[in-house]
Amino acid sequence: MPEIGGLMHWYLVAFAVLAVTGLAGFGIAAITTGWLPPWARRRVLRSKVWGYGSVLSAAGMSLFMFLGPFRGPDADMTPYAMTGLAMFLAGTVLQVAGQRPGRPAGPASR
Repeated sequence: MPEIGGLMHWYLVAFAVLAVTGLAGFGIAAITTGWLPPWARRRVLRSKVWGYGSVLSAAGMSLFMFLGPFRGPDADMTPYAMTGLAMFLAGTVLQVAGQRPGRPAGPASR
């Protein structure tokens, strides 16, 4: 897609900032109040775990995007960008863990 006056890059950056901020906001709401977005309410069983995963994913994706691809065409992938990608993946694992039932406690579970 051709760039028109260099504006395409700023549209992508604005959309990325909006998406990452929304993800972090949903995570903070899940951690503090237990509130979940409507599309996640049926699947998420542990809202705090899901919220921590959401915040970690948002921070990791921010590191990856702004220290990696959004730095420009000649930017190399710094170790910080790769750390951000690892943080994003770890946050995604936490979000999936929040959707699974916890281990039942006590001897009745055997």
